[in-house]
Amino acid sequence: MTNVEILLEDNRWASIDLEELVGNAFYQTLIELGYSQSDYFVSVLGCSDKKMRELNHTFRSKDTSTNVLSWPSRERLACVEGNHPKRLDPALDAELGDIALSYETCLEEAAQSKTNFAFYVQRLIIHGSLHLLGYDHSSDPDATLMEDLERQILGNLSLKPHTQTWTKYSL
Repeated sequence: MTNVEILLEDNRWASIDLEELVGNAFYQTLIELGYSQSDYFVSVLGCSDKKMRELNHTFRSKDTSTNVLSWPSRERLACVEGNHPKRLDPALDAELGDIALSYETCLEEAAQSKTNFAFYVQRLIIHGSLHLLGYDHSSDPDATLMEDLERQILGNLSLKPHTQTWTKYSL
């Protein structure tokens, strides 16, 4: 996929086709929001808990690992809670940003929720992509909008979960 760059720092990510999963989830997110697949670019790092802990500590001052982190190339948040962010401009926003995934945390959370690992990874890619596009879950109205979008996007992907369990923003 030409608009998705994958960097694997942990070889365990080779157990799934991360490039295909990322591409499907990223492109479906763009399509659902009315954007062209060919206008936007994302980079994804598949790493270990150790690396994710370092990233989380460096960028969020949290000395723990997490499942997904995202770094938008520029600020895109909505001006009003619960509203969609301003539309992207392909000339300004072609490079949306970066997403990192921690293998151990993703695998553990998928197992705990009895969810297919590949499906869970796609859910996190959608979550991270929405952050890059300006969505957030820091308030209840924003969280509701973002969660509804995640469900809609996941519902249109061909890969389905083994369970329909959702926990409100444990991501």
